[in-house]
Amino acid sequence: MTSVLISLFVIFTQLSVLAFGGGNTILPEMQRQVVDVYHWMSDTDFSALFALSQAAPGPNLMIVTVVGWHVAGWQGALVTTIAKFGPSSILTAVALGLWERFKDKPWRSVVQAGIFPMTVGLMAASASLITEASVHSWVLGGITALVAVVTIFSRVHPLWMLLVGALIGLSGVGQP
Repeated sequence: MTSVLISLFVIFTQLSVLAFGGGNTILPEMQRQVVDVYHWMSDTDFSALFALSQAAPGPNLMIVTVVGWHVAGWQGALVTTIAKFGPSSILTAVALGLWERFKDKPWRSVVQAGIFPMTVGLMAASASLITEASVHSWVLGGITALVAVVTIFSRVHPLWMLLVGALIGLSGVGQP
């Protein structure tokens, strides 16, 4: 168990400093580590845990704690949470101090211009990964596309989309 906790700590500490542009940008690497490298769960399990963590109230990176719990119980949940949020919090505090210190420098706008497209690309990679792990039929693909279009082009609250998805799931549509 100790080696699993150490592995979780190392993985999530690395992910902590890579989570640039938002927590969901690390989903592809998190999935790769826990599914492909360590085989602690399947793609389907990861997708289900992600959906559960997004549906529950609280921070959108609850997936970190849920993965830790799934892999190593309460100790895993504690280790992954500290490893993910500790280093990034310290790094953010230092970066914000430096960002404020150099607020009048012209290079800041250049850095910002490069950060935005990188963040969008990382978010798109996360969306692609979760879609690939979750969509196993044409019906589910259609639901995914419909939800994406509705949430992008309207002001429908995401909780309504979750409710509709839950009702469709309960009806058995798209199930093998």
